[in-house]
Amino acid sequence: MYSSSAMRSQSFDVASNSAANSGEMPILVGIDEAARMLGVSSRTVWTLTDSDSLPHLRIGRRVLYPVDALRRWTAERTRGGASAK
Repeated sequence: MYSSSAMRSQSFDVASNSAANSGEMPILVGIDEAARMLGVSSRTVWTLTDSDSLPHLRIGRRVLYPVDALRRWTAERTRGGASAK
């Protein structure tokens, strides 16, 4: 028998996998995927999350990161290059 938290986690993973299998990016990712996307460690993501510096939301006990918000957050902090004034 599965615990309720295992079932919640399993159903979320199924949703993520179906998005990945269809070639779509999920709208929310976990800490490991957020770290991979940003090119930093999971610990760095957690430190930014804990200080409310990184966009995130909590669903139950899970901390999730909206992919679009991570992209905007990164773009807002990008310096130099052609767009620098």
